[in-house]
Amino acid sequence: MIWVWIVLQGLTLLGVVNYWRHLPAERQEEAPDGVVVILSVRDDWDGGAALMARLTAQSAPFRLLIATSGACPAAEALVGDNVQVVHAGVATDEGQKVHKLRAALRTLRPDDQWLVFIDADIEPPARLVGRLLFPLVRDKADIVTGYRLLLPGRGLMAAMVGAVEMQLATLPRAASATMPWGGAMALSRTVAERLELDAVLAGRLSDDMAIGLAGWRSKLRLRPVRDLLVASPLDGRAGDLLGFGVRQYRHIATNHLGMWALATAVVAVQAGAWVWALGWGGSGAIAIGYAAAWGRAVVRRRIIGAVLEPDQARRAARSLWWDSIAPFAVNWAHLIVQISAVTSNHIRWGGWDYWMQRGKVALMARVAR
Repeated sequence: MIWVWIVLQGLTLLGVVNYWRHLPAERQEEAPDGVVVILSVRDDWDGGAALMARLTAQSAPFRLLIATSGACPAAEALVGDNVQVVHAGVATDEGQKVHKLRAALRTLRPDDQWLVFIDADIEPPARLVGRLLFPLVRDKADIVTGYRLLLPGRGLMAAMVGAVEMQLATLPRAASATMPWGGAMALSRTVAERLELDAVLAGRLSDDMAIGLAGWRSKLRLRPVRDLLVASPLDGRAGDLLGFGVRQYRHIATNHLGMWALATAVVAVQAGAWVWALGWGGSGAIAIGYAAAWGRAVVRRRIIGAVLEPDQARRAARSLWWDSIAPFAVNWAHLIVQISAVTSNHIRWGGWDYWMQRGKVALMARVAR
């Protein structure tokens, strides 16, 4: 058993090293004409001053298309030559975010040829748009994506959720096993039309899962940009933070149970092996586990230092606390979140309750205030 344990820990360390070694040395960008950035916001959005400043600093020019449900004064205040607002109304049988994105797609202009999707809660680097476009313009990919890197607030639970997400963020990225993340994703207008994107999204709750699965079925080239680990702040009460983790996996489970099962099996093996190491493996097994955990933490610190701004890297480093002090707890928490995801088909998201059936919204209701 000790040799199995050594192999398991060695593989986890090598996986993180693989990610670090494949960070691009040259972060090439493209700035073609006809770029539209699509941003879905809630009607009570405050205008995102920090986000807008970061979008203004982008190295590639674009037109901003903001999608709301109804009246959003902060969004309306931004309307100008390069900013448009579209009002989608309230959905009845699909996720409200998806409903807004579909409305935005229907207002595209003839010269909108490159589509970039972002979330309102990210802290994007200035290279975000240009880096997402580079593989598309050079015809190296059909769908391009970054990935979320959480910046936990102060508190043990936020750091724990950040540690779980850090495990996912620094997995080796293979194009054949990539799913896009809707917080930083791009595709061409041609690909959107080939996919019949409006129909792909209809009735769905998760925009990125729907697009990713459609891309797989159509044998499109999905490509991750490894240096686009995009900062996303995380804070809140313990219940909300746990709910965030469960919701992410429930999106997966309700769209593709096999994908959930594979991810859960991998984590279950590590979680079970830690039970053995702590209970029966002895001090040698524990030492091996901690040595691998500290090695992963060192490499992850280098990764976040290479892709994030200094202040973002400092906040992201809080995710390394748990993996350095109690790595077994991170695995167990990860497994608990995964298992919790399949105990219900109910997802609460963005002020709405959704009940899912076969990957689509079967019922939805506004959360009572």
